[in-house]
Amino acid sequence: MKKIYAVLGDIHSNLEALTVVIEDAEKHGVNAYVCVGDIVGYNANPSECLEKVREISAGVSRGNHDHYCAHDECLEDFHPLAANVIDWTRKQLTEEQIRYLKNLKYSTRVDGFTLVHSTLDMPEKWGYVFDTLEADAHFNYQSTSVCFHGHTHVPLVFEKSGRAKRLFANKLKLSLGVKYYVNVGSVGQPRDGNPDASYVIYNMEKREIVFRRLKYDVAAAQAKIREVGLPERLAKRLELGK
Repeated sequence: MKKIYAVLGDIHSNLEALTVVIEDAEKHGVNAYVCVGDIVGYNANPSECLEKVREISAGVSRGNHDHYCAHDECLEDFHPLAANVIDWTRKQLTEEQIRYLKNLKYSTRVDGFTLVHSTLDMPEKWGYVFDTLEADAHFNYQSTSVCFHGHTHVPLVFEKSGRAKRLFANKLKLSLGVKYYVNVGSVGQPRDGNPDASYVIYNMEKREIVFRRLKYDVAAAQAKIREVGLPERLAKRLELGK
């Protein structure tokens, strides 16, 4: 029997959202988990979220926040807001957790599909993909029929049988001979104007991908951000979904 996967991404230290997503996945028959990266960053529970993902996940690709929180590299190219949180997050992680993040690969293959945080053409450059031209560059390097990614925090599907096409769908039936590049949205900090946590269920037997959106205790996540002294803007954006 083929597995039913929950595909998570951009959790960003939001334990409230992650907890609700896992509970929902279990109710829908999920029996395996993977993550397209950015477990940490932005919110107040990096250590707890990292341990939860390690406990449940069969595969994780490296996100840019995972990378910079685990490496003592210059943050001058980062937005000051993100740099502030990365510096704080580094101090919350144990040495063992940092080693785990350092060992994550930019892309990984699980059960015949691919995980990457941004793109397969230049995964270490953390490119944002919003249009078909950017998706086409990625598709040149995609060897599996399905590749899941994140990074933009916006759920979206690109389909390629000839030229790449952009799709918006809550449920997608996969066709043979077609490649799919699927952005699973963000568990912990959605940016599509909808504050509800986003993730994907991939039923391999049915060849079906379903996007899930879930309400969670935003106020509790906001209170934690304020309590640890992270920027107020991070708390406000959770309720706005942007």
